[in-house]
Amino acid sequence: MSDASSFFRLRAIPSGVWALGIVSLLMDFSSEMIHALLPIYLVGAMGASMAEVGVIEGVAEATASIVKIFSGALSDWFGQRKQLAIIGYGLAALTKPMFPLAPNVAWIMAARFIDRVGKGIRGAPRDALVADIAPASVRGAAFGLRQSLDTVGAFLGPAVAVAVMWLSANSIPLVFWIATIPAALAVAVLALGVREPQSSRPPRPARFPLHSDEIRRLGGPFWIVVAIGVIFSLARFSEAFLILKARAVGLPEAIAPLVLVAMNVVYAGASYPVGAFSDRGDRKTPLMAGLVALIAADAALAVAEHMPLVWLGVALWGLHMGLTQGLLAALVADVAPAALRASAFGVFNLTSGVALLVASAGAGALWDAFGPAVAFWAGALCASLALVALWASGRRLARISGD
Repeated sequence: MSDASSFFRLRAIPSGVWALGIVSLLMDFSSEMIHALLPIYLVGAMGASMAEVGVIEGVAEATASIVKIFSGALSDWFGQRKQLAIIGYGLAALTKPMFPLAPNVAWIMAARFIDRVGKGIRGAPRDALVADIAPASVRGAAFGLRQSLDTVGAFLGPAVAVAVMWLSANSIPLVFWIATIPAALAVAVLALGVREPQSSRPPRPARFPLHSDEIRRLGGPFWIVVAIGVIFSLARFSEAFLILKARAVGLPEAIAPLVLVAMNVVYAGASYPVGAFSDRGDRKTPLMAGLVALIAADAALAVAEHMPLVWLGVALWGLHMGLTQGLLAALVADVAPAALRASAFGVFNLTSGVALLVASAGAGALWDAFGPAVAFWAGALCASLALVALWASGRRLARISGD
C-alpha cells in the first residue's frame, strides 16, 4: 500500500475503533453541553462562590486522574476492557439528569464527582481497547481518528448549547436535559457496536494493584514516553485560560463557549491526518511541530489586544493539541506490553494530569500577580524548553517511534 493510500483510506481502520470514536463523540457532546454553562449556572442560579466553583472542578479532575490508574490496573488484572468502559460511560450517563434536577450546590458537586469517577474508569480501558483492536500499521491513524471524533463532540456540545440558549430564552436546565440524550446513546453504541478481541485476555493477567514486577515489565521506553507526556503537559495549561483571555479582550459572555468551539474544530481537523502521517514511522516530527504551534499560540495570546489575534492564538492552540495528543496515546500503545496496556495508559494519564494541574495552578498564580501576558509568555518559555528537551532526546524517541 502506498503512503498516499494508507494516509487517506479510513476503511483500513477497524469498525470497532470507529464505534469507540462515535462513543467518545456522543459522550463529549453531552458533557460539553453541560460544562460550557455549568460555571454560569453555579454562580447565577445556585449562588455559588468562585471558590466553590474552583473546589468542585478541582475535586472532579483530581478524582478522574486518580481513578484512571486503578481502572487501568483492574482492566489488565481481569483481562477485560469493554465491561469497565461500559461501567465508566454508564456512570457518566446516569449523572446527566442530576444537573437539571439539582436543588443545591452539594448536589452538583456529587454529580460532577460521580461523572469524573466514570471518566476515570473508562479512559484507560478504552484506550487499551483501541490498541487491542487496531493493527500496528494503522495505530496512529486509529488513535487520531478516535481523538478527532472525540473532539468533534467537544465543539458540537458548546455550539448546540449556545443555540439552545438562544432558542429557549437562556434556559440552562433545558440544555442540561437535552444533554442526557447523547449520553444514553453513547452507552448503547458501546454495548452493541464494540466487540472485545480475545487478545484483551492475556494468558498471564496482571496483578492488582500494580506489583513491582508489572512496573518493571512496563520497561524503559515506556517511562521515556511518560517523561515526554509530563513535559508536554507542563508546557500548556487549562483551556479555561483561553476563554478568560477572550473575555478580557471583550468577547461577550453569552458567546464565550465559541472559543472552545473554534479550538476544537482545529483540534478535530488535525488529529486524524497527523495520526495517519505518523504511521509512516515518524511520530517525532509532529510532536516537535506541536510544540512550535504552542509557542506561537502563547505568543499571540500574550500580545493580543483585539479578538482577531485571540482567534489566531486559539486556532494555533487547537493545532498543537491535534499534533500531539493522539500521538502521545499511540506512543504509549507502541511501547507498553499488550498485557499491561491499560495499566500503562492509567499511569500515563495520571502523571500527565498531575503535570497539567501544576501548569494550570502556576498560570493562574502568574495571571493574578502579573496579568495574562506574563502567564502566556511563561507558557511560551516552558514550551520552548520542552522543545529543546524533545530535540535532545531525539535519538531515543526515534527508536521508540520507528523513525
